[in-house]
Amino acid sequence: MRLERLVGRRLVLAPIVFLAIFFVYPLVSILIVSLAPQGQIDLTGFVTLVTSNYYRQTLWFTFWQAAVSTLLTLALALPGAYVFARFSFPGKSVLLALATLPFLLPTVVVAAAFSALVGPRGVLNQWLMDSLQLTSPPVELERTLAIILIVHVFYNYAVALRIISTYWLNVNLRLEESARVLGAYGWRLWWDVRLPLLRPAILAAAALVFVFTFTSFGVVLILGGPRFATLEVEIYRQTAHLFNLPMAAALSLVQMAVMFAMMSLYTRLQRRLALERVPAEQTLRRPRTPLQYGIITLNLVLMAVLLFAPLAALVGRSFSAGGQFTLTYYQMLATNPRGSVLFVPPLQAVTNSLVFAVLTTGLAISLGAIAAHWLARRASRWTAWLDSLFMLPLATSAVTLGFGYIIALDRPPLNLRTSPALIVAAHTLVALPFVMRSVLPALRSITPSIQESARVLGASSWQVWRLIDLPLISRSLVTGAIFAFTVSLGEFGASLFVARPNTPTMPIVIYRLLGQPGPANYGQALAMSTLLLAAACAAFLLIERVRRANGSEF
Repeated sequence: MRLERLVGRRLVLAPIVFLAIFFVYPLVSILIVSLAPQGQIDLTGFVTLVTSNYYRQTLWFTFWQAAVSTLLTLALALPGAYVFARFSFPGKSVLLALATLPFLLPTVVVAAAFSALVGPRGVLNQWLMDSLQLTSPPVELERTLAIILIVHVFYNYAVALRIISTYWLNVNLRLEESARVLGAYGWRLWWDVRLPLLRPAILAAAALVFVFTFTSFGVVLILGGPRFATLEVEIYRQTAHLFNLPMAAALSLVQMAVMFAMMSLYTRLQRRLALERVPAEQTLRRPRTPLQYGIITLNLVLMAVLLFAPLAALVGRSFSAGGQFTLTYYQMLATNPRGSVLFVPPLQAVTNSLVFAVLTTGLAISLGAIAAHWLARRASRWTAWLDSLFMLPLATSAVTLGFGYIIALDRPPLNLRTSPALIVAAHTLVALPFVMRSVLPALRSITPSIQESARVLGASSWQVWRLIDLPLISRSLVTGAIFAFTVSLGEFGASLFVARPNTPTMPIVIYRLLGQPGPANYGQALAMSTLLLAAACAAFLLIERVRRANGSEF
C-alpha cells in the first residue's frame, strides 16, 4: 500500500511538471524579458507602450473591437436565447447542437469560409455580378472592420446563446406572468423584469465573449489585413517580422493581465448562474400567435444566414472552377510545384496534423486523467488552487504561449525550438483543460462506497482504477479525446510560431495559401479548409452523441 501511494504521488507530479515546463516557465521568461531584457530592470518597453501613439491605438482598438463584438453578439443572441428558452418546436435540439459547430472551427477555416461567401471571388459577389452585369465585385468586406465584427459574432453567437438560454430555461415563468398581471408588457416587461433576471447570465456571457474577441488573432490577421492589429496580432508582428522581443514581451504582459482579470470576473459571475432546475414543461410552450411564429422564423433565418451560409459556400467553392464541378483543387493538394510558398506538398500537412493530433490526444488524455483523478479524490484549498492552475491555459492566448516558447525553449537544457515535439507540447497544453473538464464530473459522480467495497474485498488502488473507475468514466475519456484531437487539428496561433517550414500543419498551409495570389492557391486553400471542416464536423457529431450520456462541463 505504501508503494502504491508513492507511485500515485509520483504520477500526479507528471501533469504538474508538464505545466511548469511548458506553461509557467515560458510565461516567467516573458516577464523577465519584458522587465529585465539585459539582466537589469528596464521599463523601456512599457514606456514606449505608453508614449507611442501607435501602441496606444493598438491597445484602444483591441478593447474597442472586443467591446463592439461583444455587444453585437449579445444583441443577436438574446432574441435567440428567448426562442430556445421559452418555445418548443421540431428540430430545436438539433439546431442548438449545430449552432455550436462554428465555435469548434479553426480560425483559418472560418476565414476561408467568409472569403468564399463574401470575398471578391465569393459566391455572393459572383451572383451579383452575373445578375446585374457588373464588372467588379459590389460587396467589398475583406480588409474592413465590418468583416472582423461579423466573424466575431459568427464565432461567439453559440457561446452567448447557450449560456443565456440555459440560465433562462430555469427562470420560473410565473415571475413574468405576475409582472403581466401588474401591467408590465412589451418593452417594460423586458427592461424591468427579464433583463434584471437575466443579468448574471448576460454578464457572464459578455465576459467570456470579450475574452475570445480580445485575443482574436487569425480573424484579424487574415481578414483584417495590415490596417488592423489587436495586441495578439502585434505580438506576432513584433516577434516574427521585427524581432523586437522586449516590446512583444511588454505587449504579452499587458494582454495576460487583462485576460486573467477577465477570467477572474467570469468565474465569479459563473458562480451566480446556479439555479434550481425547473421542469421543461413549466417553461417551454408551443408557439400559438403569428407574432410568436414570426419571432421563431426570424431567428432561424438569422442562424441559417450567419452560421451556415459561410460553411456551405466554402464547401461549394472548393468543388467549383469556372462554374463547373471539379476535383482539381483536391488533386493539387498532392503536388508542390516550383516556386510554391510551401516547402512540402499541402497533403503532407494533413499527415503532419494527424500525427500531431494523435500524439496530443494520447498525452492530453494521460495527463488529464491523472490530474482529474487526483482532484476528484481530494477536496481542499490546495486542490482548488491546482484545479484553477490547470485551467489557466484557457485564459492565455496561443500567440503569447508560442512567443514564450521562442524565448524560453531555445537553449539548453530545454533546446526544443526546432523539435516537432514542441508542437505536440503546445497542442497538449491547449487541449488539457478540455480533457479535465470532460473527465472530472464523471469521476466526482462515482459513489465512494463502490470503491471502498472493492478495497475491502482486497482490490488494490490500481485494480479499483482499472476495474471500477475506468469503465465508469470511459465515455468522458472518449469525449476528452475527441476534444483534444479536434483542438490539435485546428490550433493555429502557437503553431505559427513553433512549426518548422518542412512540418506545417493544416491551418498553417491554409493561411499561407490564402496569402498568395492566383486561383490555384485560393482553390487549394478552400479544399484544405473543407477537409479540416469535415474533420471538425465528424468530431462534433461524436462529441454530441457521447455528451448526451456524459456529464461533461462543456
